[in-house]
Amino acid sequence: MEEKKVEYIELIYDLIFVYIVGRNNELLHVMKNGFIAPSAFVTYIVTALIVLQIWYYMTMYVNRHGENDKVMHIGIFVNMYLLYYMAKSVRADWHEHYMTFNIAWALILINIAVMYMIRLRYTKRTNETERGGIKRSIAVLLVQAAMVLVSVPIYRFTSVPLAPVCVLFGIVMSVAVSRGSKVSPIDFNHLTERVMLYVVFTFGEMIIGIAGYFDASFSANSLYFSLGCFLIVVGLFVSYGYLYDHILDRDMTTNGAAYVMLHVFLILALNHITAALEFMREGEVAELPKNLFLIGSLVMFFVLMYHIARYSRADCKFSRKFSFELFSTLVIFVVLMLITYKHPRISIAVTLLYIIFIYELVSRHRRTNELLGLPDGFTADDIRIEASICNGERTIGFYNESEKKLYFAELVRTDDDIAAFYKKYGLKRK
Repeated sequence: MEEKKVEYIELIYDLIFVYIVGRNNELLHVMKNGFIAPSAFVTYIVTALIVLQIWYYMTMYVNRHGENDKVMHIGIFVNMYLLYYMAKSVRADWHEHYMTFNIAWALILINIAVMYMIRLRYTKRTNETERGGIKRSIAVLLVQAAMVLVSVPIYRFTSVPLAPVCVLFGIVMSVAVSRGSKVSPIDFNHLTERVMLYVVFTFGEMIIGIAGYFDASFSANSLYFSLGCFLIVVGLFVSYGYLYDHILDRDMTTNGAAYVMLHVFLILALNHITAALEFMREGEVAELPKNLFLIGSLVMFFVLMYHIARYSRADCKFSRKFSFELFSTLVIFVVLMLITYKHPRISIAVTLLYIIFIYELVSRHRRTNELLGLPDGFTADDIRIEASICNGERTIGFYNESEKKLYFAELVRTDDDIAAFYKKYGLKRK
């Protein structure tokens, strides 16, 4: 399959999402009793999922079927225009703009479905398996669009918003269609680059979000917080960049759906971290809730990063032991943050040190596995010595848990043979 390149029109398309997500983030600053108003937070979550779901649908279409032609260009520009109406409807008094928001949403879904229909009609090289996948995508989009349109009169007469049900339907059906079909022809290299660029835009929003730290008069305190928050954002950005550049296997065969879904929630986590860092300098925001929000956002980010890392090259796989180390470190971080929540200076320092520590831990793990020339799919933790039941003869090699088999096995006569095996792969004997 010919490698697909990320086109400039895809980057322009992402900018409208940066705008609408930025507007949506303003809901996180609607306060009640010292923290985010519950109704505003629910609106923020639902709206963010709707917008990111639209981005998901279009991204998957472009990767699988987009040909940088008139169909793709017109479809993208139509979506961009309609997204302006959705963006203008994102506000605390969202109920006043429910109809505008939902009609624009439904029209976007229909627009993407029409793009699939055109591709189905005019692409002769589409095989039956691929045609089936296109038809399922069309069905999901049109059913969801119908639900969104029906929710408008229902809300008008009953004041019951069905937007959460509609977006949940889209999530469930996307997962079901993905799991129920064979691996679709997808350019994972293009997909990872496409997703990475959107994440970069999100980090751009984070940079803008912490700009408030530089508004205060210059002092040791303002310098500490501005520098600390800036380094936290830089650390998170570098961590994601390291994952993208050095760990991901961008040539693997996958349908890509789960990978994009993970990034949908990763972008949510980054938005939460931005808001949490802004809260740290605001005295009117209660200490415990804003610290819990920061902790939860960071935990969400790193847990998602761990799952994204499962799309790694064979020589960068995380072993069970290393996964336990990561989990244990995360638990220690949470405990320290809970202990120091009344001291924002310490919380900022703990967060920064944790990010640096995790980065060093992962980069060292990757360098160890890569530079040692370990066999594909194995780590140092897979080395095992087995003895024959018949004659007691010992062998050393890399144990495959699923196959219950020792690979790259060598005969062991003395301890020097064991040391030589470790040395051969550049390892130190445990």
